[in-house]
Amino acid sequence: MTRGPFAVTDARMKRHGSARPYRTHPLRYSQILAWADAHHARTGRWPNQKSGMVRAAPDERWGSISSAMYKGFRGMLRGYTLADFLAERRGVRNIQHLPRYTHAQLLGWADRHFQRSGRWPRHKSGRVRGAPGETWLAVDTALREGGRGLRGGSSLARLLADKRGVRNHGDLPRLSVRKILKWADAHQQRTGRWPKLTSGSIRGAPDETWSAIQRDLVVGCRGLLGGSSLPQLLAEQRGVRNRMQLPPLTLRQILAWADEHHERAGRWPTQFSGAIRGAPGETWAGINAALRGGRRRLKKARSLARLLSEQRGVRNRAALPRLTERGILAWARAHRGRHGHWPKATSGAVRGVPGQTWMGVEMALQKGRRGLPGGSTLHRLLARQTKHRRRA
Repeated sequence: MTRGPFAVTDARMKRHGSARPYRTHPLRYSQILAWADAHHARTGRWPNQKSGMVRAAPDERWGSISSAMYKGFRGMLRGYTLADFLAERRGVRNIQHLPRYTHAQLLGWADRHFQRSGRWPRHKSGRVRGAPGETWLAVDTALREGGRGLRGGSSLARLLADKRGVRNHGDLPRLSVRKILKWADAHQQRTGRWPKLTSGSIRGAPDETWSAIQRDLVVGCRGLLGGSSLPQLLAEQRGVRNRMQLPPLTLRQILAWADEHHERAGRWPTQFSGAIRGAPGETWAGINAALRGGRRRLKKARSLARLLSEQRGVRNRAALPRLTERGILAWARAHRGRHGHWPKATSGAVRGVPGQTWMGVEMALQKGRRGLPGGSTLHRLLARQTKHRRRA
C-alpha cells in the first residue's frame, strides 16, 4: 500500500467509522479538470456526481470524486464540490449557487422580451433570451417564494403591473353589473347593436373585452356572482332577445304568421322568406330549425313545408305524391285531346293537377323519383304507348 501525504491509514478509517478502505492515491484538481474537459468534449455535457465512470480512469467514478471533494478526502479541500469547481474553472452553471436576481435586472430582461416579441413575458414564456440557463418560470418562482436575493410574496405579473403598468390577469379590478350595463348602453348607442361575446374590445375600457365579461359573468369572479351570461344580463335588464332562451312557440302561432304572410305576399312562406313581419327577432329559417329540431316546445321531425302541407294543403316539394306511368299517360291523353298534340317537357303546367309540370314529370322519369323506376323520358314513354296501340 502506497503512502503519501494524503494516504488514509487504518487509524484514520477507524476515526471516520468507515467499514471499507478509502482510495489511497490523492486527487489533483488539474487531473479532475482534464477528465471533465474530456467528458464534455465526448458527451456535450459537463459531468456531475451521477455521470458514472470516468472514461480516462476506469477505476474512478464521478460520484466518488464528488464525495471526496465535498468531504475533503484524497487531498481535496473540504466542502468544495465538483459543481463549485466546474463553475469556477469552466463557468458551468451551479444550480446550488445560482446568481442573485435584482428587480432592475429582471425588468431589463422583460423590456428586451417585449421589444423583441411585442408581448410582455409570462411564467410560461420559456427561456430568458440573453441569460443562459434562466427561465421565466424560475424568475416567477423566485419572486413568489423568495430566494436568489428576492424577498418573495410577489410574482412576475405583479412586478410588471407595478413597474410597467402591464395588466395583471390574476389581480384584475372588480366589476359590477351597473358598469357592464353602462358599457353595453354605450356600445348600442355607437353601433346600433347590443354587444355579443364576439364584439371584441370595449371602447373606453382599456384591456377589457366582451368575451372576458362573458367569462366573468358565467364563472363568477371580479366581484360578480356567476351563473349568468352577457345575453342573459341584457335580456333581463334591457329586454334584448336572448337566443339561448327563446320564448316557446305553438303551431297555432306559426300558422297565423304564415296566413298573414300569404295574404300580404301572395305566396306561402318558406325557410328562405326572411324575417317574420310583426314578430321582432323571428325568422322563417328559425321557425323551420325549431320545427326540425323539436326546440322551443315544438314536436320534432316536422318542417315548415310539412306543416303547411298538412294544415294548409300547400304543395311540399320534399314530399311530392307518387307517380305512375298509367297516371302520366292519362294526363298526356287529356293534353292531346285539348291541344291536338302530345305534351313535351316544355309544355308547362299539367292541367288539372295543381303544382305539377311536365318538366317535373320528365325529371321524375329520368332520375327515378316519386316511385318511378328511372332511366326513361316523357318522349320514350309516349312513343312506347303509341307503338303498343298501333300493334293492337
